[in-house]
Amino acid sequence: MKIKFIYLAFLSTVCFSGYAQKSAVASADKKYEKYAYIDAIKTYERVAEKGYKSQDMLQKLGNSYYFNADLENAAKWYGELFAMTQDVEPEYFYRYSQSLKGIGEYDKANEMLQKFNQKSDTDSRGKLYEEKKNYLEEIRKNSGRYKIDNAGVNSEYSDYGSAFFGDKVVFTSARDTGNFSKRQHSWTNMYFTNMYVSDLSADGALSAPQKFAKSLNTKFHEATPSFSKDGKTMYFTRNNYNDGKKGKSNDKVTLLKIYRATLEGDKWTNVTELPFNNNNYSVAHPALSPDGKTMYFASDMPGTLGQSDIFKVSINADGSFGTPENLGPKINTPGRESFPFVSDENELYFASDGQLGLGGFDIFVSKIGNDGSIKEVKNIGEPANSKKDDFAYIINSKTRIGFLSSNRDGGNGNDDIYKFVETKRLEFECEQLLAGTITDLETGAILPNTKVTLFDEKFNKLKEVTSDASGKYSFEDVQCGKSYYVRAEKQDYVTKESRITLPNESGETDLPIALEKTVKKVKVGDDLAKAFGIKIIYFDLDKWNIRPDAATDLAKIVDVMKEYPTMKVDVRSHTDSRQTHKYNERLSDRRAKSTIAWMINDGIQASRLSGKGYGETQLVNKCSDGVPCSEEEHQLNRRSEFIITEL
Repeated sequence: MKIKFIYLAFLSTVCFSGYAQKSAVASADKKYEKYAYIDAIKTYERVAEKGYKSQDMLQKLGNSYYFNADLENAAKWYGELFAMTQDVEPEYFYRYSQSLKGIGEYDKANEMLQKFNQKSDTDSRGKLYEEKKNYLEEIRKNSGRYKIDNAGVNSEYSDYGSAFFGDKVVFTSARDTGNFSKRQHSWTNMYFTNMYVSDLSADGALSAPQKFAKSLNTKFHEATPSFSKDGKTMYFTRNNYNDGKKGKSNDKVTLLKIYRATLEGDKWTNVTELPFNNNNYSVAHPALSPDGKTMYFASDMPGTLGQSDIFKVSINADGSFGTPENLGPKINTPGRESFPFVSDENELYFASDGQLGLGGFDIFVSKIGNDGSIKEVKNIGEPANSKKDDFAYIINSKTRIGFLSSNRDGGNGNDDIYKFVETKRLEFECEQLLAGTITDLETGAILPNTKVTLFDEKFNKLKEVTSDASGKYSFEDVQCGKSYYVRAEKQDYVTKESRITLPNESGETDLPIALEKTVKKVKVGDDLAKAFGIKIIYFDLDKWNIRPDAATDLAKIVDVMKEYPTMKVDVRSHTDSRQTHKYNERLSDRRAKSTIAWMINDGIQASRLSGKGYGETQLVNKCSDGVPCSEEEHQLNRRSEFIITEL
C-alpha cells in the first residue's frame, strides 16, 4: 500500500428512491470524505447491485478504486458512468483513459485522451498526447532493457519504496506493526508501515529482512528513507506525528511529513521534522542528489501544478534548508508525480500518472543538467513499467542493478519490490550545448562578467548567465533543431543580439559574440572601418555603385566625420588577386571614387576626402596569383579602409 497523495473529486448530492438507500449512501459519503475508501466501496457496490445508480455514485465508485490503484474495477465503474452520461468534468475522461490502459484497452484509452484534450485544451496532459500521439511506439523503443525478478523479500502485505544504505537495502513494509492488535489504515484496509533492512549481495540478492531503526517507529507510517553518503543522516516519510501527538490539517486529516534523523552509535536519534513541512499539505518521499546538497521530494504544497508535484530544496552546509522549488511543467503535470530518485549520473527517475504511460503510475527519467536544468522526459519502457502502478525506482549506476516497486499481476501482496538489471542504457534524444566566448570587437580581448541572456524564437526569456573569467558562457537547456536568440550586454559596449538555429545532432554549438565599444578612441592612422567592425563595403560583381547595405556602413563613417569637422579621411579600396592586376586596379579605383562621391553627396566636403584603388597590391594574406585559397580567405583582401589622415 503506497502512501499516496489523495485527490478528492467534487462531491455532489445523490438522489435515490428509497430511504434505506439514501441512508446507506449518506453513510458511504461520510466515509468517502474521510478518505475511508474501502468501506465506501462496499456500501456503494451493495447499493448499485440493487439497481440504484447515479452519476455521483458512479464517480465515487470509480474514484475509490482509481485512488487505490485497482484500475480494473475503476475502468468498470467509470465505464458505467460514461454509459450513463458524458456530461462530466474533463478529469473523468483522463481517469477513465488511465484505467483503460490498466486493462490494456489502449485504443479506447487514446479516444478518451483525445476527448479530454478537447474539453480541457489548457491541460498539459492533453497537450502531451497531441504532441506525442505515437507515445506507445516510443515506449516500445525504450522497452526490453531490463531483466526483472521478484526481489525475494515480499510479503502478503504491501512492500515498496527501497533505498540503498551502504551494502544494504532499506525498504517499507506493512507486514507487521509489532503489536498484538495490528492497526489498519482506513484508506485501503492495509496495516501501517515500518522500515525493514536486508543485506545486498553483489548479484542483487537480498537476505531475509529485519526491522530497521526500531527507535523511529510510531503507530503510524514510517516509509521511503534516503541516506547521506556517509550513512549518518537519514531522511524519511512519516505521518504528522510528533512526541506522541498526532497533528491534523484544517480538514482533520493526518498528512505526511519528512523527518531527519542522525545515527549515533547503532541508534537513529535526534528526529526532527523539516522546516518546510506543514499540517495542511503533504511532504513525502525524500531523495538526495549525488553531492548531498539538494533534496528532491513530492508534495501538494501551494504552487503545485497538479495533484502532487516533485520539488527540490537546497541543503546548506550548516544543515539548514533553502526555499523549495517546483521542478516545473517538464516534470510535473496536473496529475500525480511522486517517488523521485537521483542516480550518481544525475538522472532523475520519478513516477507519474500525468506523463504518457502504460497505465497507473509509470516510471520516467530525465537528465539534470549541471546548471540544474531538466532535460527531456522519457518513459523507461517495459518490463520495468506495466499496466499497473510502477514506482520507487532506484539503481546502482556502476552495477546497473536496482529495485522498483509495483502492484503488477503475479506479485505476493498489494505492492511488491522487484529486483532488476538494466541490460542496455536508455538512448536520450539529441542533446545540444550552446556556448561561446565574449570578446571586444576591435581588440579581440576577452570580456568577463558580461550578461548573456537566452531567448526562444518568440523572444520568451529562458535563462540568464554571466561570462566567466575567460569570457565564456554556456546554456545547457537547449534543444536540437530549435532556433534561439542570444543577447550579450556589458557596460560601455553596444548590446548585441544573435540568432542561431541548432543542428539536429548531439554536440556543442559555438556562438562567439564580439561586442562593439560605445565610445571609440581613434587617432591619426587608425581605420574608421575597423572601429565600427566594417570588414567590407559590398559592391555587385564588376560594379562600383553603392548598394543599400553598403550605404548603412558608409553612413556611420559620415556621421563621425560630421561630429569631428576637422577630421580628414583617405578612402582606400582593395580587391583579391583573382582577375588581372590591371583590371583589379581600375575596378578598385572606381569603387574608391564612387565611395568618395557618395560621402560628398551626404554632406562631407571634398577637401576632407582623398582616396584611390590599390587593386591586389596590398594583400593581407598569402592569397596571391596561383595560390589556392578559400572564399573566406579571398574576402579578407576585398576590403575598404577609411584611414584618418588629420584630426
